Amino acid sequence: MDSKELKIPKDRVGVLIGIKGEIKKLIEENAQVEIEVDSKSGDVTIVGEDSLSVYTTKNVIKAIGRGFSPEVAMLLYKEEYMFDLIDITDYIGKSKKSLGRIKGRVIGSEGKARKMIESITDTSISVYGKTVGIIGEIENVTVARRAVDLLLSGSPHGNVYRWLENKKREMQKRMFEDKHEI
Repeated sequence: MDSKELKIPKDRVGVLIGIKGEIKKLIEENAQVEIEVDSKSGDVTIVGEDSLSVYTTKNVIKAIGRGFSPEVAMLLYKEEYMFDLIDITDYIGKSKKSLGRIKGRVIGSEGKARKMIESITDTSISVYGKTVGIIGEIENVTVARRAVDLLLSGSPHGNVYRWLENKKREMQKRMFEDKHEI
């Protein structure tokens, strides 16, 4: 028996549980675990036989707590997917004024920057609270994280988009070469 505990924001508890408990049930069935949720505090306990399953479920719940939809978060049950969390305060300290501005840099006007990173890297990005979460295949998450890192560090959007386009071409070239090596 293995168990893990974590805390999610109270406003995300309803998303984790779902209508009539359907999301919680779905996660429990998928992962063969039991989940206890304290909706007043946001405390979540996961108990299961398989340690890997308990660990992965913790990441799924953490992703839901960081603003991802349950459908996107459950992609983490696939072996090739990962969840990365960037703490914005590592870039700005505790300044509340800077937090809104820097979150705006990652999101972009009308969500353009976030959508651009998501489409080029085939990842999902959630800007929630003081964090930026990324879910996708491992190599793609690494590229998306670098792009978000560049934006958080103050690089101009145009430069980041160009860097992303170059990365995309590199990855496509590598995939093409891998397929034709036979």
